[in-house]
Amino acid sequence: MPELPEVHALEVDLRRKLADRIVARLDVVDFSALKTFDPPVSVLEGLPVLSVERHGKFLDFGIGNYHLVVHLARAGWVRWKDSVTPERPRPGRGPLSARLLLDDGSALEFTEAGTKKSLQLHIVRDPADVAGVARLGPDPLDPAFTVDVLQGILNGQGRAQIKGVLRNQSLVAGIGNAYSDEILHRARMSPFTPATMPPERVAALYDALTSTLREAVERADGVPASELKGEKKSNLRVHGRTGEACAVCGDTIRQVIYSDSTFQYCPTCQTGGVPLADRVLSRLLK
Repeated sequence: MPELPEVHALEVDLRRKLADRIVARLDVVDFSALKTFDPPVSVLEGLPVLSVERHGKFLDFGIGNYHLVVHLARAGWVRWKDSVTPERPRPGRGPLSARLLLDDGSALEFTEAGTKKSLQLHIVRDPADVAGVARLGPDPLDPAFTVDVLQGILNGQGRAQIKGVLRNQSLVAGIGNAYSDEILHRARMSPFTPATMPPERVAALYDALTSTLREAVERADGVPASELKGEKKSNLRVHGRTGEACAVCGDTIRQVIYSDSTFQYCPTCQTGGVPLADRVLSRLLK
């Protein structure tokens, strides 16, 4: 799933590509992706692209007085085409979900791999009209996101597991499964650590969180969209590296499998050398 650093890189790249472009039309190929009906798709035709912004993991295209807000979900992505045929794409079984055709024949395509379709398109008058945007927590790249802000968030979550807290978009915007693994490894913290923790532990988590995301953003800066996924994967230290040696201590990276996701961690760095039971609601093995 694209997370904050990748969506940030897409925002920067697409802002440059779409500057001064006029929308010819939006072709929705997978109609299940379109989550709104008022305003209709046709209102975008002939309007200029005025802005490209990011809200957490959402991309927000300001088009005239409207906003096309896109959430790429787990398997979604964007592809830039310098030119496409003017014919409307036909609905089918391919990965294409929608195409934003521009007046010069170029296009931005929204694609989604796999059979489970979760990509979202919203045409709204205000980004806050999208429920997922309206409920977002603070952005960790915002200067206003301080260690005290994080402390307050954690204090409000009691004994909730820190892994889930970091992934909760209503608490902190933009962090998903991969970067929460990386942050917790850097902070030398178990994914099952309770959210309420001493101030020195909060400070360590804050440093790990902000440095992990800022470094990922810097690495992704200027990387073409077609290469962003590879750039992300090649720089992850624990996520997706089950069975490999930890780059910090050399221990074997382990994983815990849930019904619809997995996470990875290093026992030596994060759990005092004790592996976590690989089952739902796992606890440290005794």
